[in-house]
Amino acid sequence: MSFLKKKYNKQTIFHKGKKIVYLAIAGSFLTSCVVVKEYEKVNLNDPDMILAARKSNKFETTFQAYRESAAGANGGKTGGGCGCN
Repeated sequence: MSFLKKKYNKQTIFHKGKKIVYLAIAGSFLTSCVVVKEYEKVNLNDPDMILAARKSNKFETTFQAYRESAAGANGGKTGGGCGCN
């Protein structure tokens, strides 16, 4: 009987430790949320903050500009469809 009692106590301590770890993780997630102030929202609209594949978009735009002359108003040079710019 004492063997079962000791085993039960070890499991209880282990489960309490798990609960403490879970609460610590949840607490760290809750404290990482912040309210963005009005004057800081300008920085969120920067092109550097966009989560996209910028290199692939740049390649596609360059390809369109040089080969098809289909991309305008991007600052690149455009010409005929022959690609001899």
